[in-house]
Amino acid sequence: MSAVVLAELSASDLAMVIVTGCSIVAVVAVLFALQRILIAVRRVTRTLDELNAQALPLIDEMAEALAEANEELARVDRLVGSAESISATVDATSKLAYRALSAPVIKTVAIRSGASRAARRMRKE
Repeated sequence: MSAVVLAELSASDLAMVIVTGCSIVAVVAVLFALQRILIAVRRVTRTLDELNAQALPLIDEMAEALAEANEELARVDRLVGSAESISATVDATSKLAYRALSAPVIKTVAIRSGASRAARRMRKE
């Protein structure tokens, strides 16, 4: 004789089985979500490593270019300073030449004009 034993479940036993099953499903869902998050974090990490590997040489090149630009700017500044100095020297020299030569030139023109008038008067006489 084989006896079949049927277990009788009470309401609390049934509720505990359902809660356990739901908990197992929830844990599996959380583990699946964590796996997806881990994959995404690894991709982001790899992308950031690649970006870092590409950005560092560019930053170094930018620093070199900036240093060269600063050197050129200093050179241009020196050239502008020299040009301003030359301009001031030429201006002072031209004023000095004007002062030194204007009186003799005016006198020479006046003498020439006077001599020219005198010569004309003498010719008429």
